[in-house]
Amino acid sequence: MEFDALFLSRLQFAFVIAFHILFPAFTIGLAAFLAVCEGLWLRTRRTVFKRLYLHWVKIFALAFAMGVVSGVVMSYQFGTNWSVFSDKTGSVLGPLLGYEVLTAFFLEATFLGVMLFGWNKVGEKLHFVATCAVAIGTTISAFWILSANSWMQTPQGFAIDAETGNFYATDWMAVIFNPSFPSRYVHMMLAAFITTAAVIMAAGAWQVIRGRVTEPTKWQMRMAAGTLTILMPLQIWAGHWSGEVAHHYQPAKVAALEGWCETRDVQPTVLVAWPNPEAPCGLSGIEIPGTSTFLFKPGAELQGISHFAETERPPMWMTFWSFRLMVGAGLGLLAIGLWGVFLWARDRIDKPGLFHWLAVPGGTLGFVAVITGWIVAEVGRQPYTVYGYLRTADSVAPVSAAQVATSLLVFMIVYAIIFTAGVVYMARIATRGFDDDPEGPPSKERRAPGTPLGSVDDPASVPDDVVAAE
Repeated sequence: MEFDALFLSRLQFAFVIAFHILFPAFTIGLAAFLAVCEGLWLRTRRTVFKRLYLHWVKIFALAFAMGVVSGVVMSYQFGTNWSVFSDKTGSVLGPLLGYEVLTAFFLEATFLGVMLFGWNKVGEKLHFVATCAVAIGTTISAFWILSANSWMQTPQGFAIDAETGNFYATDWMAVIFNPSFPSRYVHMMLAAFITTAAVIMAAGAWQVIRGRVTEPTKWQMRMAAGTLTILMPLQIWAGHWSGEVAHHYQPAKVAALEGWCETRDVQPTVLVAWPNPEAPCGLSGIEIPGTSTFLFKPGAELQGISHFAETERPPMWMTFWSFRLMVGAGLGLLAIGLWGVFLWARDRIDKPGLFHWLAVPGGTLGFVAVITGWIVAEVGRQPYTVYGYLRTADSVAPVSAAQVATSLLVFMIVYAIIFTAGVVYMARIATRGFDDDPEGPPSKERRAPGTPLGSVDDPASVPDDVVAAE
């Protein structure tokens, strides 16, 4: 393996986006959760929902800020490491990313201040509108980002200038709603909601283990278990839908992630595989024969990786194992949801046991599934940045390997310090529990030192808790 500028630029972008995707995947779902909690409080006037809101809004503020910072760093790399790609595709991707700023980021930035600092300053209904606006803004942001990325996967509605080789749009509706966009958008949005539910469940489980069981703890665990149980089957369906689209437009990716070597009418399901120089394609595995008929339309030719020239094949091992990790994480989340609902039905979800010890590390499974899913999508698209038209090797900027290696090392050190500290602090807030006393200090008084956060009658204390570490 040669550590040239191309490889190091790919590694740097993968490193930065792996950090970045953790925060949008969490904040998209958490914004929706906050909107639900505030809506339930306004409708029922039950204090528990307001306590949940005031507890999790502090975590949302930190995660949102970290997502913005990591996203800015990622966007800079289009100009530093991938300037050729930016030059050739800027006429198509530039407007899509610009629409994201105009329609989503401005909406979020406008109402985020009201959401965080507007308690006792605006009316209850207006504050709820602000929370909903931020939640809607996160989904609109995901819409444009997924549209741009999906166009790179299944490009349509464009032409290429014969003189410059630059892409330009001929049909914006075809560009935005390209073939893979609907399935990938649904898949990503469900992943965000599921990831958030897993984190909320893990935080509640840790509170139960530590004996900090309060009414908000009980409610957040029930809401998380119900969300996982309902959404995971939908996510499995959405993943299959996305796989069908990829099979039609990116058969090499599907061959790699499925571990298919030879082209057949009926393919097996390869559970695990290992290198074998004497076997076709250099691998052997444990297979379940004939199962492709349940996943793909009968009679359709299912191409194996040997069908494609070596220069057109994605890295098989990374794609193959990332797909299995994603599926395994998803099945683990489904099991946590079903188990949680079972304990809920038996009124044992707030009593410590094996479920809670497993649910705590299970809070990371959503992030594992998101990262490995993006590896499948992005590594499986190789060797192209715009599938079938622009190769990755032709997209990199004219920079030296030493320059990229230096910036990568700096990123790794800074991210390890700053983002680790941020994640640890958010975890501490999420797991320390709620104030047992639903009646907090008067609304116009500052929270006294040592008083637990999340007081329901002191909304004015929220800004201080957001911006000041304890």
